[in-house]
Amino acid sequence: MASAGRPRWQVWAWWAGLTAFVALAAVAAASHRHELSGASELLTHVSPVKLTVAAALEAASFLALASLQRWLLRRAVVRPGLGTMTAFVLAANAMAGVIPAGSALSVAWAIRQLRRRQIGLALGVAMLAVSGALSALTLALLLAVGALVADPAGPAPGLRAVILMSAAVLATVTVSAVALTRSPAARGMMRHAGNRVAGNRPAWRRLGKLLSEVLHQAESIQPGLRHWGRPFTLASLNWVCDAAALTACLWALDIDVPWRGVLVAYGLTQISISLRLTPGSVGIAEASLGTLLVVQGLRADQAIAAALLYRIVSFWMPQPIGWASWLRLTLHTPHGPAAR
Repeated sequence: MASAGRPRWQVWAWWAGLTAFVALAAVAAASHRHELSGASELLTHVSPVKLTVAAALEAASFLALASLQRWLLRRAVVRPGLGTMTAFVLAANAMAGVIPAGSALSVAWAIRQLRRRQIGLALGVAMLAVSGALSALTLALLLAVGALVADPAGPAPGLRAVILMSAAVLATVTVSAVALTRSPAARGMMRHAGNRVAGNRPAWRRLGKLLSEVLHQAESIQPGLRHWGRPFTLASLNWVCDAAALTACLWALDIDVPWRGVLVAYGLTQISISLRLTPGSVGIAEASLGTLLVVQGLRADQAIAAALLYRIVSFWMPQPIGWASWLRLTLHTPHGPAAR
């Protein structure tokens, strides 16, 4: 059902990639069985109290993202409550994690659920776009802070310059995009160009009209240059709480945190996760984080244990909660003004 309407070759490619990953994982496990044995030993001695702290920080990360998206919907006729928005975020995260093309499907599902609650199509798309742009910008800034804090003479010294340059480029692109959505002249030029491209094709004209409405809504939900503090803080807390959950996992395993390199390892891992090369980036995320933690000075068994525990807290534990939220939101019929 999840792959309905998608080209057959994409579905086959997804499963072929998954099969290849499983095979490579089996080979890697066989060649690193001693490190895996050491990681298993560390995981058996994890502190339940400290692990609870990591889980609480991860919950705070989801809550910050839900608060950001709810704040961006402040001009809606009927704005969902914080509990409903948190359920949206958890459900969309679960869909994006395990379904082929889950990221696109989760966006489509979220927009459908928002429309059921009297949130217009253009406003829903604009909210997700602005939220995504803020998340990308704050992750880039977090990476830049990590690069500045990292030891210049440490491992991979050239990486520091690459991260700072990439963060500057991403910040420039994001700020430019925001400026374009706030410029009536730029929106008029894009609308005129879209009309010329669409010609007499009705489908293209409808798409152009939708994009124009999305740009208008994206401009309307932005708070103005002097009032970005709250949404920026919420977007930052989403990443900061998640990064703190990683350090809490290291703490729960009684592993010394590589403070000067942990933000770089975390940020680069999040970029690898966003590529969605495997379902839920399973294997990619663990391998990326484990390798980066080894580069920052951890033993191989410590890095593997930390990566696995972090993924349990940040990915596997929210999955059943997310699917329960998906089921409730999908089957629930809104009442009151939203139902009309």
